Amino acid sequence: MRALRIAVLARDPDHPLLAATRELLAADGHSTVPAGQDADLLLLKARSAAALQLARRYEQAGTAVLNSVAATAFCQDRTAMEQRARRAGLPFAPTVADGPLGELGWTGPVVVKSRHSRREDLVARADTPEQWQALIDRWAPEPVITQRPIAGDGWDRKLWVVDGQVFAEQRRSELHPGGPARRPWTPGPEERALALAAGAAFGLEVYGIDLLPGPDGPIAVDVNAFPGIRHQPGAPEALAALAVRVAMAAADGRDADVGPPRLGSLARG
Repeated sequence: MRALRIAVLARDPDHPLLAATRELLAADGHSTVPAGQDADLLLLKARSAAALQLARRYEQAGTAVLNSVAATAFCQDRTAMEQRARRAGLPFAPTVADGPLGELGWTGPVVVKSRHSRREDLVARADTPEQWQALIDRWAPEPVITQRPIAGDGWDRKLWVVDGQVFAEQRRSELHPGGPARRPWTPGPEERALALAAGAAFGLEVYGIDLLPGPDGPIAVDVNAFPGIRHQPGAPEALAALAVRVAMAAADGRDADVGPPRLGSLARG
């Protein structure tokens, strides 16, 4: 097997998942390099506009990107996410209203989320007009969606998928603080099937999906491209194997005499 160069584009390149994956790749003779350098594959674990622009240049240069720029960017729009999920037949929490928060009226208990998913975005619950007004006071211009709260037990069902392998646990919902932050959980066949179907629907190979128990079965409330996967034995191994497979397939698709794509001063834009 040829030695591969895997570029990593992440807000935190030393995230435990990436650090463990880097060690596994190195043990097999592969190297990881910072984003902007020539590589056989780019791992895209970042969602900022600058990160997506850089990753798009890799794609334009013929380098494989995992996940693709289009799939990563798509999962930042919660309105588009719900629409695609429903077209794919996936049960997804319905939107009650959308628009700038300050232009919406309170219609009873709702969960309020920034339409565009990003670090430190708005995710909150307003059970009273006073709580609603407090959100408006701080977030009035923010484009949001509102959803009806789903009755549950205060625990989010977190599932992560890497190349078809499912990892899972329960985490205390940020809307229901208190108690332990996480606990082990084994998803049932319905949860597993829903998680795997999301990958095909959204064009993702490394992703997470958040589920809540609904009256008629699990309901998806969010899909994330390349999330942080912690405390999951086997996840780094799955990611390393996927990276090698995708990079090798991309390399095999190129003329052997050409070699890896040359990106030049890509990092400088």
